[in-house]
Amino acid sequence: MPIVRSKKIEVLFSAEEIARRNRELAEEIALSDLKNLLVLSILKGSFVFAADLIRALHSAGLAPEVEFISVSSYGAGTTPGELKLLRDIDTDVAGRDVLLIDDILESGNTLRFTRALMLERGARNVAVAVLLDKTMKHKGDIEADHVGFDCPDHFVVGYGMDVGHAFRELPFVGVVMGEA
Repeated sequence: MPIVRSKKIEVLFSAEEIARRNRELAEEIALSDLKNLLVLSILKGSFVFAADLIRALHSAGLAPEVEFISVSSYGAGTTPGELKLLRDIDTDVAGRDVLLIDDILESGNTLRFTRALMLERGARNVAVAVLLDKTMKHKGDIEADHVGFDCPDHFVVGYGMDVGHAFRELPFVGVVMGEA
C-alpha cells in the first residue's frame, strides 16, 4: 500500500547542486593531508551523502576503507544531548586518519561524541565532512572541515534525511512546508 503524504516539500538544494558539490568536496578532501583513510558514515541520515561522496572520492583518486557507526540520544526520560553508541565499528583506528561523514551539523553533539571516541581510540586525525551546516545551532566547539552547504534554520528532509521515517529517498534536500 502506498504511503500517503500530507506534507509539501520545497526544494532547497537540487540533486544537480548536490552532485556538483560532492565532486568539489571530494577534490578538497583529496588535496588534504589525510592518509591511510577510513571513512566513517554516521547512520542513518548520512547514508546517501556518504555513498555519493565516497564514489566522488574514488573519482578524485582516493580509495578509503568505509565503516558505519550509529549514535543516538537516549530514550525518553533522560537529558537531551546524552548519547549512546548503537552500532560500533570493527576497524582499528589507531594511527589512522578518519573522515567522519554526517548529513547535518546542528548542535554538534553527535559529531563531537564520535570525534572524541575516534581520538580516544588512537586515530591520528579526525576530519569532519557534512552535507549541511546550521552554524546558528552549534553548541560548543565543533566545526566541520568540509561543508557541502550552509543551511538556513529550516527543518529539512530528503537525500537521506527524514521526518517520521519518510522522505529519505528524495534526490534533493527540501524544506518541510506543512500541510499540502
